[in-house]
Amino acid sequence: MKPETDSIKIEQRGAIEILSLNRPDKLNTMNEEMIFALQDYFRGLQDRHDVRVVLFRAEGRAFCAGLDIGAWQNDGSQGQVQHVWRTQRSIATVMQLMRQCPQPIITLAQGAACGGGFSLLLASDVRYGAPSLKMNAAYIKIGLGGCDMGSSYFLPRLVGSSLASELILTGRFIHAERAEKVGLISEMVDEDKLLATVLSLAEEMLDTAPMGLRLTKDALNRNIDAQSFEAALAIEDRQQVMLSMTEDSREAAKAFLAKRKPEYKDR
Repeated sequence: MKPETDSIKIEQRGAIEILSLNRPDKLNTMNEEMIFALQDYFRGLQDRHDVRVVLFRAEGRAFCAGLDIGAWQNDGSQGQVQHVWRTQRSIATVMQLMRQCPQPIITLAQGAACGGGFSLLLASDVRYGAPSLKMNAAYIKIGLGGCDMGSSYFLPRLVGSSLASELILTGRFIHAERAEKVGLISEMVDEDKLLATVLSLAEEMLDTAPMGLRLTKDALNRNIDAQSFEAALAIEDRQQVMLSMTEDSREAAKAFLAKRKPEYKDR
């Protein structure tokens, strides 16, 4: 079910869904409405196999400038610690749900992606950025630690421990050009061409078998933390044997021999 809220927008283009943060006047900072809408959206994707790829973007000049601190006021029903814990866990849950949903998430970003906005990018499967994109682990700049909302998990895996430590221990910005060089984003693309570029990538993903695409994201997530090479192979072997038994696998073989495009039915 799609969440009803003004803080995010959802547009469907066939099997591709475009999710947009929609608080441009506030630089798409995270308020309660947005965070709980994102939770509902990503949680709902578990059972929406009609959506095969998600494009994640934002309206305005910034992707997400972090937390809207003034929008998380305690109404007096909770102690201070309990209130801050609720805020913390609510946002972190979004990143967990992004990793758990079966659809690949391709994020395209411009302008500032700070703190929680940076973590939304890190939790995505693929990242593209406009030349204006600048990202930082802003948490450490406001008297907190730099390890927050998944940054200490995702960043070292994406760019290595040295650069991750540089960014997390200082909160300094990394801009699109450097981010592309170190593989933090796949490509830097002019802002007016960003959506078309990412849509093209999403269309390539749609050329794959539906269950194969879902299980590939699942295997990538699991094998990044595999205990050994043998453990990674075990997951891959089981996935491939299971997929080879599907109707879509047989259809792919027929299409290959006939030199035509497969007609997948997700069976």
